[in-house]
Amino acid sequence: MDQAPALYCISPPNESRKILPFDILALRAQTPGCANVTHFNNAGASLPTRKVTGAVIDHLHLESDIGGYEAAAMAADTLENVYHATAKLLNGKPSEIAFIENATRAWDMAFYAFDWCKGDRILTSVAEYGSNYIAYLQVAKKFGVTIDVVPNDNSGALDPNALAAMIDDNVRLISVTHVPTNGGLVNPAAAIGRVAKAHNIPYLLDACQSVGQMPLDVQEIGCDMLTATGRKYLRGPRGTGFLWIRDSLIETLEPPFLDVLSAKWVAEDRYEIRTDARRFENWECHFAGKIGLGVAIDEALALGLTPIYDRIQFLSSSLRDKLTAIPSITVRDIGQDQCGIVTFTMENIAPDAIKAAMAADRINVSVSRQSSTYLDMTARGLDRVVRASVHYYNTEAEIDRLCNQLTDLAP
Repeated sequence: MDQAPALYCISPPNESRKILPFDILALRAQTPGCANVTHFNNAGASLPTRKVTGAVIDHLHLESDIGGYEAAAMAADTLENVYHATAKLLNGKPSEIAFIENATRAWDMAFYAFDWCKGDRILTSVAEYGSNYIAYLQVAKKFGVTIDVVPNDNSGALDPNALAAMIDDNVRLISVTHVPTNGGLVNPAAAIGRVAKAHNIPYLLDACQSVGQMPLDVQEIGCDMLTATGRKYLRGPRGTGFLWIRDSLIETLEPPFLDVLSAKWVAEDRYEIRTDARRFENWECHFAGKIGLGVAIDEALALGLTPIYDRIQFLSSSLRDKLTAIPSITVRDIGQDQCGIVTFTMENIAPDAIKAAMAADRINVSVSRQSSTYLDMTARGLDRVVRASVHYYNTEAEIDRLCNQLTDLAP
């Protein structure tokens, strides 16, 4: 038998006989958690590789050995890597990247930089994330801003035609969650971007659940701001995230707070704000996590986001098909385009009870609650759903294990 090409391998035991885009067995061997759990909570926090965890621990040891400031100075080039790696990931520029401690705070730094006025309108999606919508409600209460929700199309995704019809001179921001926390829906980010660009309206994309599981090109999408976390599909450390902001917009937005990194005190009564995206950063940050995030992004880039996406699509489709075959289960994902997040409910068994039963068998799933995506969940009559989110290192054998356990649990 001819040897498989270096970047390809025959699938692991119990997998379908297909050529995979990378060596799954080797990648799982580099992921210690794969030996301990069947992990379907990648939309919460993926299992990191040994190299990512090692980079974080090594820097913490360095801080312990020589001091925190001294360790940061010694690792200056490595710390800079996160800006270059993230820019490559998104097809942006290093000067457009700000490292921030999580996706929500990154989103907040962009959103609260707008000087909101009475009568401004925010256009958003039915599947908007709870933290974002709470921020909308806050500025609506404080400044008289109006929140308008764009209707969905027949598939359940935001309708770009409906968005275009809602545009007027008062629209200050289009703000959309790309992939909602409560299901596999993928909103049409690029089509939204075309509407925003046609009307010269700033466009903020929450890509917390999409970065790392699919290719994203900010030039093709047409967004002006994009936020994400490290811990989810990028497989980076917790306490890491970033904001990408288009260079033409940076100096038009003043961050909601400043410090000695984001601005310079130049006279007794005057300061100057940085001209790059780091005006949105804090001086103090998780330096070890920042290094780990750069390593995680480098690893994703080395594998390739298209092969990663293809693998996730294959696994998530397989999981949906197998869940659908279980009579007591209803798959709850909507949208024509779907991703690696798979949600479902089971007759007569609460989602939290399902999560607990799976955890007892060392299978990690999560529960998405109504409060996280209130508009969407309420409209669909759902209080909570089980969320099983796959990543490229998962296997068909693990999917079978999950489905077998659910079948045994079914009434």
